[in-house]
Amino acid sequence: MTTVLRARGEAFLADTLARFRTLTPVRLIGDLLVLVAAILLDLWPGPWAETRAAGWTVVAYVAAYVVLLPARHLLPATLMIAGAAIPFGGPAFMVVLSYTAGRRIESWVKAVVSTTLTLVVVVLMWDWEARPIDLDPVYAMLILITIFGVGVALPFLVGRYLAQREALVQAMRDREARMRGEHKLLSRQVRLRERSRIAQDMHDSLGHRLSLISVHAGALAMDPSLGEKQREAIGVLRSAALTGMEELRAIIGVLRAEDGPDDDPATRTVESIDSLVGDARKAGVLVSLVRGGQAHPLPSRVSHAAYRVAQEGLTNASKHAPGAAVQVTVKYEPDALVVEVRNNPSRNGSPGGAPGVGLIGLTERVRLAGGILHVGGLPSGGFRIAAVLPYEEAPLPDEPEDEQDETESPRGIRKWAGVGSIAGATLVLAVIIGGFTYLGTQPVTEVVSQENLDRIQVGQSEADVMKLLPSGDEPLVADGERKSQATREPPGARCVYHITDEQSYLAKGTRVVRFCFRDGKLVEKKIHVQRNGS
Repeated sequence: MTTVLRARGEAFLADTLARFRTLTPVRLIGDLLVLVAAILLDLWPGPWAETRAAGWTVVAYVAAYVVLLPARHLLPATLMIAGAAIPFGGPAFMVVLSYTAGRRIESWVKAVVSTTLTLVVVVLMWDWEARPIDLDPVYAMLILITIFGVGVALPFLVGRYLAQREALVQAMRDREARMRGEHKLLSRQVRLRERSRIAQDMHDSLGHRLSLISVHAGALAMDPSLGEKQREAIGVLRSAALTGMEELRAIIGVLRAEDGPDDDPATRTVESIDSLVGDARKAGVLVSLVRGGQAHPLPSRVSHAAYRVAQEGLTNASKHAPGAAVQVTVKYEPDALVVEVRNNPSRNGSPGGAPGVGLIGLTERVRLAGGILHVGGLPSGGFRIAAVLPYEEAPLPDEPEDEQDETESPRGIRKWAGVGSIAGATLVLAVIIGGFTYLGTQPVTEVVSQENLDRIQVGQSEADVMKLLPSGDEPLVADGERKSQATREPPGARCVYHITDEQSYLAKGTRVVRFCFRDGKLVEKKIHVQRNGS
Protein backbone atom coordinates (compact mmCIF):
# COMPACT_ATOMS: atom_id res chain seq x y z
CA MET A 1 0.00 0.00 0.00
CA THR A 2 2.84 2.34 0.90
CA THR A 3 4.56 1.58 -2.39
CA VAL A 4 1.38 2.34 -4.36
CA LEU A 5 0.85 5.63 -2.53
CA ARG A 6 4.48 6.57 -3.05
CA ALA A 7 4.26 5.77 -6.77
CA ARG A 8 1.08 7.84 -7.11
CA GLY A 9 2.67 10.69 -5.21
CA GLU A 10 5.72 10.63 -7.46
CA ALA A 11 3.54 10.51 -10.56
CA PHE A 12 1.46 13.45 -9.28
CA LEU A 13 4.60 15.44 -8.55
CA ALA A 14 6.04 14.65 -11.96
CA ASP A 15 2.78 15.68 -13.64
CA THR A 16 2.73 18.93 -11.64
CA LEU A 17 6.31 19.78 -12.58
CA ALA A 18 5.63 18.92 -16.22
CA ARG A 19 2.65 21.31 -16.27
CA PHE A 20 4.73 24.09 -14.79
CA ARG A 21 7.37 23.53 -17.47
CA THR A 22 4.81 23.65 -20.26
CA LEU A 23 3.24 26.85 -18.94
CA THR A 24 3.33 29.40 -21.75
CA PRO A 25 2.53 33.12 -21.64
CA VAL A 26 -0.65 32.51 -23.64
CA ARG A 27 -1.91 29.91 -21.17
CA LEU A 28 -0.95 32.08 -18.23
CA ILE A 29 -2.83 35.08 -19.64
CA GLY A 30 -5.84 32.87 -20.38
CA ASP A 31 -5.97 31.57 -16.80
CA LEU A 32 -5.66 35.11 -15.44
CA LEU A 33 -8.55 36.28 -17.61
CA VAL A 34 -10.70 33.36 -16.43
CA LEU A 35 -9.83 34.15 -12.80
CA VAL A 36 -10.64 37.85 -13.15
CA ALA A 37 -13.90 37.14 -15.01
CA ALA A 38 -15.07 34.68 -12.34
CA ILE A 39 -14.31 37.14 -9.54
CA LEU A 40 -16.07 40.04 -11.28
CA LEU A 41 -19.14 37.93 -12.07
CA ASP A 42 -19.56 36.03 -8.80
CA LEU A 43 -18.46 38.40 -6.03
CA TRP A 44 -20.37 41.46 -4.93
CA PRO A 45 -21.29 43.71 -6.72
CA GLY A 46 -21.06 41.35 -9.69
CA PRO A 47 -24.23 40.48 -11.62
CA TRP A 48 -24.19 36.85 -10.39
CA ALA A 49 -23.38 37.62 -6.74
CA GLU A 50 -25.81 35.79 -4.46
CA THR A 51 -24.80 37.46 -1.17
CA ARG A 52 -23.53 40.89 -0.32
CA ALA A 53 -20.06 40.99 1.16
CA ALA A 54 -17.74 43.83 2.05
CA GLY A 55 -14.39 44.49 3.64
CA TRP A 56 -12.28 41.53 4.67
CA THR A 57 -14.99 39.08 3.63
CA VAL A 58 -14.54 40.08 -0.01
CA VAL A 59 -10.77 39.84 0.39
CA ALA A 60 -11.14 36.30 1.78
CA TYR A 61 -13.44 35.30 -1.09
CA VAL A 62 -11.00 36.69 -3.68
CA ALA A 63 -8.10 34.84 -1.99
CA ALA A 64 -10.09 31.61 -2.13
CA TYR A 65 -10.76 32.10 -5.84
CA VAL A 66 -7.07 32.87 -6.48
CA VAL A 67 -6.04 29.61 -4.77
CA LEU A 68 -8.78 27.25 -5.94
CA LEU A 69 -9.19 28.18 -9.60
CA PRO A 70 -5.52 27.62 -10.62
CA ALA A 71 -5.48 24.37 -8.62
CA ARG A 72 -8.25 22.96 -10.82
CA HIS A 73 -5.63 21.82 -13.35
CA LEU A 74 -4.04 19.51 -10.77
CA LEU A 75 -7.15 18.23 -8.93
CA PRO A 76 -10.01 18.63 -11.42
CA ALA A 77 -12.45 16.04 -10.04
CA THR A 78 -11.79 16.87 -6.38
CA LEU A 79 -12.29 20.60 -6.85
CA MET A 80 -15.44 20.15 -8.94
CA ILE A 81 -17.02 18.09 -6.14
CA ALA A 82 -15.75 20.41 -3.41
CA GLY A 83 -16.75 23.53 -5.37
CA ALA A 84 -20.42 22.53 -5.16
CA ALA A 85 -20.14 22.61 -1.35
CA ILE A 86 -18.48 26.03 -1.07
CA PRO A 87 -21.19 28.50 0.06
CA PHE A 88 -19.70 31.57 -1.59
CA GLY A 89 -18.86 29.83 -4.87
CA GLY A 90 -20.84 31.49 -7.63
CA PRO A 91 -22.09 30.22 -11.01
CA ALA A 92 -18.96 31.28 -12.92
CA PHE A 93 -16.76 29.55 -10.34
CA MET A 94 -18.67 26.28 -10.76
CA VAL A 95 -18.76 26.52 -14.56
CA VAL A 96 -14.97 26.92 -14.73
CA LEU A 97 -14.37 23.98 -12.36
CA SER A 98 -16.79 21.73 -14.27
CA TYR A 99 -15.37 22.64 -17.68
CA THR A 100 -11.80 21.95 -16.56
CA ALA A 101 -12.84 18.64 -14.99
CA GLY A 102 -14.42 17.61 -18.28
CA ARG A 103 -11.22 18.38 -20.17
CA ARG A 104 -8.83 16.76 -17.69
CA ILE A 105 -10.65 13.58 -16.60
CA GLU A 106 -9.86 10.84 -19.13
CA SER A 107 -11.63 7.78 -17.68
CA TRP A 108 -15.37 7.72 -18.35
CA VAL A 109 -15.88 5.80 -15.11
CA LYS A 110 -14.20 8.55 -13.12
CA ALA A 111 -16.20 11.14 -15.09
CA VAL A 112 -19.54 9.49 -14.20
CA VAL A 113 -18.58 9.03 -10.55
CA SER A 114 -17.34 12.61 -10.12
CA THR A 115 -20.43 14.18 -11.73
CA THR A 116 -22.72 11.94 -9.69
CA LEU A 117 -20.99 12.95 -6.46
CA THR A 118 -21.28 16.59 -7.51
CA LEU A 119 -25.02 16.14 -8.05
CA VAL A 120 -25.33 14.61 -4.57
CA VAL A 121 -23.48 17.59 -3.07
CA VAL A 122 -25.71 20.04 -4.97
CA VAL A 123 -28.85 18.32 -3.68
CA LEU A 124 -27.55 18.25 -0.10
CA MET A 125 -26.50 21.91 -0.25
CA TRP A 126 -29.84 23.04 -1.74
CA ASP A 127 -31.66 25.13 0.83
CA TRP A 128 -35.12 23.58 0.75
CA GLU A 129 -36.39 25.74 3.58
CA ALA A 130 -35.40 28.99 1.85
CA ARG A 131 -37.48 28.40 -1.29
CA PRO A 132 -40.70 30.43 -1.58
CA ILE A 133 -43.63 28.90 0.24
CA ASP A 134 -45.84 29.11 -2.82
CA LEU A 135 -43.30 27.36 -5.09
CA ASP A 136 -44.49 23.96 -6.19
CA PRO A 137 -42.12 21.10 -5.11
CA VAL A 138 -41.98 19.75 -8.66
CA TYR A 139 -41.08 23.19 -9.91
CA ALA A 140 -38.43 23.52 -7.18
CA MET A 141 -36.90 20.18 -8.18
CA LEU A 142 -36.86 21.27 -11.82
CA ILE A 143 -35.02 24.45 -10.82
CA LEU A 144 -32.49 22.33 -8.95
CA ILE A 145 -31.95 20.11 -11.99
CA THR A 146 -31.59 23.20 -14.16
CA ILE A 147 -28.95 24.66 -11.85
CA PHE A 148 -26.97 21.42 -11.94
CA GLY A 149 -27.42 20.97 -15.68
CA VAL A 150 -26.39 24.50 -16.66
CA GLY A 151 -23.71 25.00 -13.99
CA VAL A 152 -22.13 21.53 -13.90
CA ALA A 153 -23.29 18.99 -16.49
CA LEU A 154 -23.19 21.12 -19.65
CA PRO A 155 -19.75 22.71 -18.97
CA PHE A 156 -18.39 19.28 -18.03
CA LEU A 157 -19.70 17.70 -21.25
CA VAL A 158 -18.45 20.60 -23.39
CA GLY A 159 -14.99 20.26 -21.87
CA ARG A 160 -15.00 16.50 -22.35
CA TYR A 161 -16.11 16.84 -25.97
CA LEU A 162 -13.35 19.34 -26.77
CA ALA A 163 -10.75 17.12 -25.06
CA GLN A 164 -11.91 14.11 -27.07
CA ARG A 165 -11.85 16.13 -30.26
CA GLU A 166 -8.29 17.30 -29.58
CA ALA A 167 -7.27 13.71 -28.85
CA LEU A 168 -8.86 12.61 -32.11
CA VAL A 169 -7.05 15.32 -34.09
CA GLN A 170 -3.76 14.39 -32.43
CA ALA A 171 -4.37 10.70 -33.16
CA MET A 172 -5.00 11.52 -36.80
CA ARG A 173 -1.77 13.51 -36.96
CA ASP A 174 0.15 10.66 -35.33
CA ARG A 175 -1.42 8.21 -37.75
CA GLU A 176 -0.43 10.34 -40.73
CA ALA A 177 3.13 10.62 -39.40
CA ARG A 178 3.25 6.87 -38.83
CA MET A 179 1.92 6.21 -42.33
CA ARG A 180 4.59 8.48 -43.81
CA GLY A 181 7.24 6.61 -41.85
CA GLU A 182 5.83 3.27 -42.93
CA HIS A 183 5.77 4.45 -46.53
CA LYS A 184 9.42 5.46 -46.35
CA LEU A 185 10.28 2.13 -44.75
CA LEU A 186 8.34 0.25 -47.42
CA SER A 187 10.07 2.20 -50.19
CA ARG A 188 13.43 1.42 -48.63
CA GLN A 189 12.57 -2.28 -48.41
CA VAL A 190 11.52 -2.29 -52.07
CA ARG A 191 14.80 -0.65 -53.07
CA LEU A 192 16.80 -3.10 -50.98
CA ARG A 193 14.88 -6.04 -52.45
CA GLU A 194 15.58 -4.80 -55.95
CA ARG A 195 19.24 -4.27 -55.12
CA SER A 196 19.45 -7.79 -53.77
CA ARG A 197 17.86 -9.15 -56.94
CA ILE A 198 20.30 -7.20 -59.13
CA ALA A 199 23.22 -8.40 -57.02
CA GLN A 200 22.05 -12.00 -57.32
CA ASP A 201 21.70 -11.68 -61.07
CA MET A 202 25.16 -10.20 -61.37
CA HIS A 203 26.63 -12.89 -59.15
CA ASP A 204 24.93 -15.70 -61.04
CA SER A 205 25.64 -14.52 -64.58
CA LEU A 206 28.49 -12.06 -64.80
CA GLY A 207 30.43 -13.53 -61.88
CA HIS A 208 30.24 -16.99 -63.37
CA ARG A 209 31.47 -15.80 -66.75
CA LEU A 210 34.41 -13.88 -65.28
CA SER A 211 35.38 -16.95 -63.32
CA LEU A 212 35.36 -19.01 -66.51
CA ILE A 213 37.52 -16.41 -68.29
CA SER A 214 40.03 -16.47 -65.45
CA VAL A 215 40.19 -20.27 -65.36
CA HIS A 216 40.57 -20.64 -69.13
CA ALA A 217 43.18 -17.90 -69.27
CA GLY A 218 45.19 -19.66 -66.55
CA ALA A 219 44.99 -22.98 -68.39
CA LEU A 220 45.95 -21.37 -71.69
CA ALA A 221 49.01 -19.78 -70.14
CA MET A 222 50.37 -23.26 -69.43
CA ASP A 223 50.45 -24.20 -73.15
CA PRO A 224 54.19 -24.72 -74.07
CA SER A 225 53.62 -23.84 -77.70
CA LEU A 226 52.85 -20.20 -76.91
CA GLY A 227 55.42 -17.49 -77.25
CA GLU A 228 56.35 -14.81 -74.72
CA LYS A 229 54.08 -12.18 -76.27
CA GLN A 230 51.12 -14.57 -76.24
CA ARG A 231 51.85 -15.54 -72.64
CA GLU A 232 52.05 -11.85 -71.69
CA ALA A 233 48.71 -11.10 -73.39
CA ILE A 234 47.10 -14.05 -71.64
CA GLY A 235 48.49 -12.81 -68.28
CA VAL A 236 46.97 -9.39 -68.89
CA LEU A 237 43.65 -11.04 -69.77
CA ARG A 238 43.68 -13.22 -66.64
CA SER A 239 44.63 -10.22 -64.46
CA ALA A 240 41.77 -8.16 -65.90
CA ALA A 241 39.34 -11.01 -65.18
CA LEU A 242 40.51 -11.26 -61.56
CA THR A 243 40.30 -7.49 -61.14
CA GLY A 244 36.79 -7.52 -62.62
CA MET A 245 35.76 -10.22 -60.15
CA GLU A 246 37.07 -8.19 -57.20
CA GLU A 247 35.21 -5.08 -58.39
CA LEU A 248 32.08 -7.17 -58.92
CA ARG A 249 32.28 -8.45 -55.33
CA ALA A 250 32.60 -4.86 -54.06
CA ILE A 251 29.59 -3.74 -56.10
CA ILE A 252 27.53 -6.69 -54.88
CA GLY A 253 28.51 -5.85 -51.30
CA VAL A 254 27.28 -2.27 -51.73
CA LEU A 255 24.02 -3.44 -53.29
CA ARG A 256 23.39 -5.92 -50.50
CA ALA A 257 24.29 -3.60 -47.63
CA GLU A 258 21.06 -2.80 -45.75
CA ASP A 259 22.40 -0.81 -42.84
CA GLY A 260 25.49 0.66 -44.40
CA PRO A 261 29.13 0.17 -43.42
CA ASP A 262 28.35 1.27 -39.85
CA ASP A 263 26.39 -1.95 -39.24
CA ASP A 264 29.34 -4.34 -39.16
CA PRO A 265 28.56 -6.81 -36.34
CA ALA A 266 32.28 -7.35 -35.75
CA THR A 267 32.79 -3.72 -34.67
CA ARG A 268 29.36 -3.07 -33.04
CA THR A 269 29.34 -5.39 -30.03
CA VAL A 270 28.34 -5.21 -26.39
CA GLU A 271 31.89 -4.08 -25.55
CA SER A 272 31.44 -1.11 -27.90
CA ILE A 273 28.63 0.29 -25.71
CA ASP A 274 31.32 2.12 -23.70
CA SER A 275 32.42 4.11 -26.75
CA LEU A 276 28.75 4.66 -27.67
CA VAL A 277 28.10 6.19 -24.23
CA GLY A 278 31.28 8.27 -24.53
CA ASP A 279 30.17 9.70 -27.87
CA ALA A 280 26.79 10.57 -26.34
CA ARG A 281 28.50 12.41 -23.48
CA LYS A 282 30.56 14.39 -25.93
CA ALA A 283 27.31 15.36 -27.66
CA GLY A 284 25.99 16.80 -24.37
CA VAL A 285 23.74 13.95 -23.17
CA LEU A 286 23.63 13.38 -19.39
CA VAL A 287 24.22 9.63 -19.62
CA SER A 288 25.62 7.11 -17.14
CA LEU A 289 26.71 3.52 -17.76
CA VAL A 290 26.17 0.75 -15.19
CA ARG A 291 27.68 -2.71 -15.73
CA GLY A 292 27.04 -5.71 -13.53
CA GLY A 293 27.61 -9.43 -13.32
CA GLN A 294 30.34 -11.65 -14.68
CA ALA A 295 31.04 -11.12 -18.37
CA HIS A 296 29.98 -14.02 -20.55
CA PRO A 297 30.99 -14.84 -24.14
CA LEU A 298 28.20 -13.95 -26.54
CA PRO A 299 27.35 -14.97 -30.10
CA SER A 300 27.95 -12.18 -32.58
CA ARG A 301 24.26 -11.84 -33.36
CA VAL A 302 23.40 -11.43 -29.66
CA SER A 303 26.27 -9.02 -29.00
CA HIS A 304 25.30 -6.91 -31.99
CA ALA A 305 21.63 -6.83 -30.84
CA ALA A 306 22.74 -5.63 -27.37
CA TYR A 307 24.68 -2.79 -28.99
CA ARG A 308 21.67 -1.81 -31.10
CA VAL A 309 19.41 -1.71 -28.01
CA ALA A 310 21.75 0.77 -26.32
CA GLN A 311 22.10 2.79 -29.52
CA GLU A 312 18.32 2.99 -30.14
CA GLY A 313 17.66 3.91 -26.50
CA LEU A 314 20.16 6.79 -26.58
CA THR A 315 18.76 7.96 -29.92
CA ASN A 316 15.18 7.98 -28.62
CA ALA A 317 16.18 9.77 -25.41
CA SER A 318 17.98 12.51 -27.36
CA LYS A 319 15.04 12.89 -29.76
CA HIS A 320 12.02 12.69 -27.44
CA ALA A 321 13.44 13.84 -24.08
CA PRO A 322 16.17 16.41 -24.77
CA GLY A 323 18.08 17.45 -21.67
CA ALA A 324 16.88 14.49 -19.59
CA ALA A 325 19.23 12.20 -17.67
CA VAL A 326 19.77 8.76 -19.26
CA GLN A 327 21.00 5.55 -17.67
CA VAL A 328 22.37 2.61 -19.67
CA THR A 329 22.58 -0.71 -17.82
CA VAL A 330 24.41 -3.81 -19.07
CA LYS A 331 23.96 -6.68 -16.62
CA TYR A 332 25.06 -10.29 -17.00
CA GLU A 333 22.42 -12.35 -15.22
CA PRO A 334 22.95 -16.09 -14.53
CA ASP A 335 20.88 -17.12 -17.55
CA ALA A 336 20.69 -14.09 -19.84
CA LEU A 337 22.10 -10.67 -20.70
CA VAL A 338 19.94 -7.67 -19.80
CA VAL A 339 20.47 -4.36 -21.60
CA GLU A 340 18.32 -1.46 -20.43
CA VAL A 341 18.12 2.23 -21.33
CA ARG A 342 15.85 4.49 -19.28
CA ASN A 343 15.47 8.25 -19.36
CA ASN A 344 13.75 10.85 -17.19
CA PRO A 345 11.10 13.23 -18.58
CA SER A 346 12.35 16.06 -20.72
CA ARG A 347 13.55 19.01 -18.67
CA ASN A 348 12.20 21.56 -21.14
CA GLY A 349 8.72 20.00 -21.19
CA SER A 350 8.75 19.07 -24.87
CA PRO A 351 6.29 16.30 -25.84
CA GLY A 352 7.60 12.78 -26.13
CA GLY A 353 5.95 11.86 -29.40
CA ALA A 354 4.98 8.42 -30.62
CA PRO A 355 7.57 5.63 -31.08
CA GLY A 356 8.90 5.46 -34.61
CA VAL A 357 9.87 2.64 -36.91
CA GLY A 358 13.25 2.31 -35.18
CA LEU A 359 11.65 0.36 -32.37
CA ILE A 360 9.95 -1.90 -34.90
CA GLY A 361 13.30 -2.78 -36.45
CA LEU A 362 14.87 -3.17 -33.01
CA THR A 363 12.13 -5.58 -31.95
CA GLU A 364 12.81 -7.69 -35.04
CA ARG A 365 16.57 -7.64 -34.44
CA VAL A 366 16.15 -8.78 -30.83
CA ARG A 367 13.69 -11.46 -31.92
CA LEU A 368 16.14 -12.83 -34.47
CA ALA A 369 18.76 -13.00 -31.71
CA GLY A 370 16.38 -15.13 -29.61
CA GLY A 371 15.58 -12.41 -27.08
CA ILE A 372 12.63 -10.37 -25.84
CA LEU A 373 12.26 -6.56 -26.00
CA HIS A 374 10.24 -4.50 -23.47
CA VAL A 375 9.27 -0.92 -24.37
CA GLY A 376 7.07 1.43 -22.35
CA GLY A 377 6.69 4.55 -20.24
CA LEU A 378 7.65 4.94 -16.58
CA PRO A 379 5.34 6.16 -13.78
CA SER A 380 7.57 9.21 -13.39
CA GLY A 381 6.97 10.20 -17.01
CA GLY A 382 10.18 8.82 -18.48
CA PHE A 383 10.71 6.00 -20.96
CA ARG A 384 12.35 2.57 -20.82
CA ILE A 385 13.76 0.15 -23.38
CA ALA A 386 15.00 -3.20 -22.07
CA ALA A 387 16.09 -6.40 -23.83
CA VAL A 388 16.68 -9.88 -22.41
CA LEU A 389 19.14 -11.77 -24.66
CA PRO A 390 20.31 -15.41 -24.42
CA TYR A 391 23.94 -16.46 -24.03
CA GLU A 392 23.69 -19.29 -26.54
CA GLU A 393 23.30 -19.07 -30.30
CA ALA A 394 19.61 -19.61 -31.07
CA PRO A 395 18.22 -20.82 -34.41
CA LEU A 396 16.48 -18.17 -36.45
CA PRO A 397 12.78 -18.12 -35.50
CA ASP A 398 10.05 -18.47 -38.06
CA GLU A 399 8.56 -15.32 -39.50
CA PRO A 400 5.65 -14.14 -37.32
CA GLU A 401 2.21 -14.33 -38.80
CA ASP A 402 0.46 -11.13 -39.67
CA GLU A 403 -1.33 -9.97 -36.55
CA GLN A 404 -4.60 -8.16 -36.48
CA ASP A 405 -4.20 -4.45 -36.82
CA GLU A 406 -3.90 -3.13 -33.28
CA THR A 407 -5.28 0.20 -34.34
CA GLU A 408 -8.60 -1.35 -35.33
CA SER A 409 -10.08 -1.16 -31.85
CA PRO A 410 -8.80 2.36 -31.08
CA ARG A 411 -10.07 3.46 -34.46
CA GLY A 412 -13.49 2.14 -33.56
CA ILE A 413 -13.33 4.07 -30.32
CA ARG A 414 -12.15 7.23 -32.06
CA LYS A 415 -15.00 6.85 -34.53
CA TRP A 416 -17.41 7.49 -31.66
CA ALA A 417 -15.20 10.08 -29.93
CA GLY A 418 -17.33 12.93 -28.64
CA VAL A 419 -20.66 11.25 -29.39
CA GLY A 420 -21.18 10.43 -25.72
CA SER A 421 -20.60 14.04 -24.71
CA ILE A 422 -22.99 15.33 -27.36
CA ALA A 423 -25.62 12.76 -26.35
CA GLY A 424 -25.19 13.70 -22.67
CA ALA A 425 -25.54 17.41 -23.38
CA THR A 426 -28.61 16.72 -25.52
CA LEU A 427 -30.14 14.68 -22.70
CA VAL A 428 -29.52 17.45 -20.16
CA LEU A 429 -31.10 20.07 -22.41
CA ALA A 430 -34.01 17.77 -23.18
CA VAL A 431 -34.69 17.23 -19.47
CA ILE A 432 -34.56 20.96 -18.73
CA ILE A 433 -36.61 22.10 -21.71
CA GLY A 434 -39.03 19.20 -21.49
CA GLY A 435 -39.51 19.71 -17.75
CA PHE A 436 -40.32 23.39 -18.05
CA THR A 437 -42.55 22.74 -21.05
CA TYR A 438 -44.50 20.06 -19.20
CA LEU A 439 -44.78 22.18 -16.08
CA GLY A 440 -45.87 25.16 -18.14
CA THR A 441 -48.79 23.22 -19.55
CA GLN A 442 -50.03 22.06 -16.15
CA PRO A 443 -53.08 23.90 -14.83
CA VAL A 444 -53.18 25.86 -11.57
CA THR A 445 -55.68 24.02 -9.41
CA GLU A 446 -56.20 26.50 -6.53
CA VAL A 447 -58.84 28.58 -8.32
CA VAL A 448 -62.41 29.73 -7.87
CA SER A 449 -64.48 27.39 -10.00
CA GLN A 450 -67.13 28.82 -12.26
CA GLU A 451 -69.82 27.01 -10.27
CA ASN A 452 -68.80 28.65 -6.98
CA LEU A 453 -68.34 31.98 -8.70
CA ASP A 454 -71.95 31.86 -9.88
CA ARG A 455 -73.16 30.96 -6.38
CA ILE A 456 -71.43 33.95 -4.77
CA GLN A 457 -73.64 37.04 -4.85
CA VAL A 458 -73.28 40.55 -3.44
CA GLY A 459 -74.89 40.75 -0.01
CA GLN A 460 -73.89 37.30 1.19
CA SER A 461 -72.13 37.03 4.52
CA GLU A 462 -68.37 36.95 4.55
CA ALA A 463 -68.34 33.55 6.27
CA ASP A 464 -70.49 31.96 3.54
CA VAL A 465 -68.37 33.46 0.77
CA MET A 466 -65.07 32.34 2.33
CA LYS A 467 -66.33 28.76 2.45
CA LEU A 468 -66.59 28.79 -1.35
CA LEU A 469 -63.13 30.29 -1.90
CA PRO A 470 -59.83 28.27 -2.02
CA SER A 471 -57.80 28.38 1.17
CA GLY A 472 -54.32 28.08 -0.44
CA ASP A 473 -52.23 30.69 -2.24
CA GLU A 474 -51.68 30.54 -5.96
CA PRO A 475 -48.20 29.16 -6.81
CA LEU A 476 -47.02 31.81 -9.25
CA VAL A 477 -49.33 34.75 -8.61
CA ALA A 478 -48.57 36.82 -5.51
CA ASP A 479 -50.96 39.34 -3.99
CA GLY A 480 -49.22 42.31 -5.55
CA GLU A 481 -49.40 40.74 -8.99
CA ARG A 482 -53.13 40.16 -8.57
CA LYS A 483 -53.85 43.72 -7.39
CA SER A 484 -51.57 45.85 -9.57
CA GLN A 485 -53.94 46.10 -12.56
CA ALA A 486 -57.26 46.18 -10.67
CA THR A 487 -59.46 49.25 -10.17
CA ARG A 488 -59.45 51.13 -6.88
CA GLU A 489 -60.94 49.18 -3.98
CA PRO A 490 -64.17 50.46 -2.38
CA PRO A 491 -63.52 52.77 0.59
CA GLY A 492 -63.51 51.04 3.98
CA ALA A 493 -63.70 47.55 2.46
CA ARG A 494 -61.37 44.56 2.92
CA CYS A 495 -60.71 42.82 -0.39
CA VAL A 496 -59.31 39.42 -1.35
CA TYR A 497 -58.15 38.38 -4.82
CA HIS A 498 -58.41 34.94 -6.41
CA ILE A 499 -57.93 33.42 -9.83
CA THR A 500 -61.25 32.65 -11.47
CA ASP A 501 -60.41 29.66 -13.69
CA GLU A 502 -57.64 27.25 -14.53
CA GLN A 503 -54.59 29.08 -15.91
CA SER A 504 -51.31 27.62 -17.15
CA TYR A 505 -47.85 29.02 -16.41
CA LEU A 506 -47.50 29.87 -20.10
CA ALA A 507 -50.72 31.88 -20.31
CA LYS A 508 -50.39 35.53 -21.36
CA GLY A 509 -52.96 36.76 -18.87
CA THR A 510 -54.75 35.70 -15.70
CA ARG A 511 -58.43 36.35 -14.88
CA VAL A 512 -58.66 37.56 -11.31
CA VAL A 513 -61.82 38.11 -9.26
CA ARG A 514 -61.94 40.58 -6.36
CA PHE A 515 -64.25 40.08 -3.38
CA CYS A 516 -64.62 43.09 -1.10
CA PHE A 517 -66.27 42.88 2.36
CA ARG A 518 -67.63 45.58 4.63
CA ASP A 519 -69.35 44.97 7.96
CA GLY A 520 -69.28 41.20 7.37
CA LYS A 521 -71.08 41.41 4.03
CA LEU A 522 -69.95 41.05 0.41
CA VAL A 523 -70.19 44.48 -1.17
CA GLU A 524 -68.35 43.84 -4.48
CA LYS A 525 -67.53 40.95 -6.84
CA LYS A 526 -65.44 42.19 -9.75
CA ILE A 527 -63.31 40.40 -12.40
CA HIS A 528 -60.31 41.86 -14.24
CA VAL A 529 -57.52 40.41 -16.41
CA GLN A 530 -54.01 40.61 -15.00
CA ARG A 531 -51.70 40.88 -18.02
CA ASN A 532 -48.37 39.09 -17.71
CA GLY A 533 -45.33 41.33 -17.80
CA SER A 534 -47.35 44.50 -17.12
